[in-house]
Amino acid sequence: MQSTIMSYGAMTFANIRSYLFAALFIVGNVVLPQLFHTLPQGGVTWLPIYFFTLIGAYACGWHVGMLTALLSPTVNYLLFGMPALAVLPAIMAKSVILAVVASYAATRTGRATIWRFIAIVFCYQALGTLCEWAITGNLSLACQDLQIGLPGMLMQIIGGYAIVRILLHR
Repeated sequence: MQSTIMSYGAMTFANIRSYLFAALFIVGNVVLPQLFHTLPQGGVTWLPIYFFTLIGAYACGWHVGMLTALLSPTVNYLLFGMPALAVLPAIMAKSVILAVVASYAATRTGRATIWRFIAIVFCYQALGTLCEWAITGNLSLACQDLQIGLPGMLMQIIGGYAIVRILLHR
C-alpha cells in the first residue's frame, strides 16, 4: 500500500490539490476546536487544533501538513481569538513539529499502523513540550498537554489512525 502523497497525486506547493486538501483540513481544525470549546477545559483536554494537522500531514505529505499546521491556529485566532495570542507561538510550533513528524513517519514507514500513530503523537508531544518550554520559559505550562491532554492524544492516535486508514483505502 502506498501510504502518503502517492495516494492523492503529487502534493506540492505548485499543485492546486495541495491547497484544496489543506483548506479541508484547516476547516476541520477550525470547526473541531469550536465544538470542543463548548466543553469545560475542552481545548486543553482534547487538543482538537492538532487533529486534522496529523491527518493531513500523514495522508497528504508535508506540504499539506505545513499549510494546515500554520494556517489552522492563525485562522482560529483571527476568527475567534483562540488560541490566545500568548500561546499562539507555542501552538504553532507544536503544529509544525506534528506536521514534520507525521509526514516523515508516513514516507519512511510506508503504511499506517496504530503503533506509528502512537510514536508520532509521543514524538511531537515530547519535542513540542521542549519547544513550548523554550518559548514560554514555564515548564509547568509546557507540560500542560501531558498532564491534561491525554484524552486528546488518544483521540489523535485512534481517530487519526482510523481516518487515515479510510482515506488511504478509498
